[in-house]
Amino acid sequence: MATDYSSITEVPGLRASKEQIARLYHRYFFAQGYIESKDVLEVACGSGIGLGFLAQKARSVVGGDIDKKNVAIAHALYKDTPIIIEEIDAHNIHHDDHSFDVVLLFEAIYYLENPVKFIQEAKRLLRENGLLLICTVNKDWEDFHPSPFTHRYFSVPELFELLKKQFHSVDLYGAFPTKSNGFVELCVSLIKRMATRFHLIPGSLAARAYLKRIFFGPLQPLPAQIETDMSDYVPPIPLSPEKPTGDFKIIYAVAKK
Repeated sequence: MATDYSSITEVPGLRASKEQIARLYHRYFFAQGYIESKDVLEVACGSGIGLGFLAQKARSVVGGDIDKKNVAIAHALYKDTPIIIEEIDAHNIHHDDHSFDVVLLFEAIYYLENPVKFIQEAKRLLRENGLLLICTVNKDWEDFHPSPFTHRYFSVPELFELLKKQFHSVDLYGAFPTKSNGFVELCVSLIKRMATRFHLIPGSLAARAYLKRIFFGPLQPLPAQIETDMSDYVPPIPLSPEKPTGDFKIIYAVAKK
């Protein structure tokens, strides 16, 4: 039976916290800095919520996901646009060698049974000097909790080691600092860690929304597409690949072929 990734996908209308929306916006704004006039493939694009934002700068955009429900949502969203939506397995991508300038994998590497195979596929698909951009949650963040259906999370050094075997250069960045001195934030952090320890956090994003409303107050529905200036953007901070860090919730990797 196929895994139902749609239950953990950010889809239009899903109730989300302010920080969840900020993280979603952040990764696509970050990507826009690398894709101008480029041919772009987003693997594991989910519902395609960020593809239209990418298309504002890119020459062409292809979005692919392994989940049929996600693909159907993205198809409906972009049916009257040049954006191409496909069913794609990240381990075996059907496009020809050297088809893209930039490949994106956002918040999905931990769902891959064989991430090395994906890295090899991304390298094959990229043209000379092409880029692979990865965004992933930091497993060394103190409040980290794993999602359903995952295989493996990577620390900063582990992600660097994974990529440097295939790519000429790898730069790593951290975003969304974990440090907070606010009393409410500290209480939420403690409750979240206890819930993680005792396996009390629901699997689906829809079910988690109820907990977020308790902890963070009123939630907002995700838009059909990422919108310009829908959240603030603070540039990520360069990281050393030599040691893990718990100072950031999110890790970015930019690997150059």
